[in-house]
Amino acid sequence: MQGKRTDYISWDEYFMGVAKLAGMRSKDPNSQVGCCIVSADNKILSMGYNGFPRGCSDDEFPWDREGEPSDTKYLYVTHSELNAILNYRGGSLEGAKLYVSLFPCNECAKAIIQAGIKTVVYDNDKYADTPSVVASKRMMDAAGVRYYKYSRTGREIRFTV
Repeated sequence: MQGKRTDYISWDEYFMGVAKLAGMRSKDPNSQVGCCIVSADNKILSMGYNGFPRGCSDDEFPWDREGEPSDTKYLYVTHSELNAILNYRGGSLEGAKLYVSLFPCNECAKAIIQAGIKTVVYDNDKYADTPSVVASKRMMDAAGVRYYKYSRTGREIRFTV
């Protein structure tokens, strides 16, 4: 008799993979950010990615990063975390864990805190020194939201059947 597999992926690997896969749905030419929200018993509750709100055509709204504010994406794009929170139709997210490919901005941190999410796992913190992320961490610390960087294993994911 053969024992069980021991090389299976961890929950963090699984859910961060789902978040990154969700980010691949984004049509943003510069930033593809994905998010996956899970329950305490490791059930996927919701997912999201950065893009324009429903009914706002991604062919008619700007994707530019520079120019007049009304001509850039920043006034129109909904971040992956907020999309995942708003996409959830099951009631409360109290005590949930959020996986996201980029550390949340201050606006998303407010939504995370208000939704009752207690843990944030992020992959990249490239904007760590910006006022937005500094404020985000300050608010999450004050509200008791735990956050930690995803530890990449370097494992190559292979799909087999």
